[in-house]
Amino acid sequence: VQLQASGGGLVQAGGSLRLSCTVTRRTFDNYATSWFRQAPGKEREVVAAVSWSGVVTYYTDSVKGRFTISRDNAKNTLYLQMNSLKPEDTAVYYCAAKRSLYSSNYYTRLDSYHYWGQGTLVTVSS
Repeated sequence: VQLQASGGGLVQAGGSLRLSCTVTRRTFDNYATSWFRQAPGKEREVVAAVSWSGVVTYYTDSVKGRFTISRDNAKNTLYLQMNSLKPEDTAVYYCAAKRSLYSSNYYTRLDSYHYWGQGTLVTVSS
């Protein structure tokens, strides 16, 4: 399973970006997915997670109401819509996937994930 993240860039505070993560696998089903981020000098942290059904989601408190995670299983693609961006959102964003038996489970622990994308840099200027 390979993950390819894209969509990062430079944006002003208050702006929006949409990240995409394409999974190169015949079927995207049965893989729970998430977005993590890592800012300079900080540990990688979960931003949002979604079950493989796409129905159940999780957001870290700092992005609630601003970010939306979604997935299109027919296109084998995971998304992260980021609105009202803040300078503190500046980080490298990584998508991750984990095979899951349960359609409604999401996972927030970094060590739960077996597959990672290469990261895409998001820079928010003040």
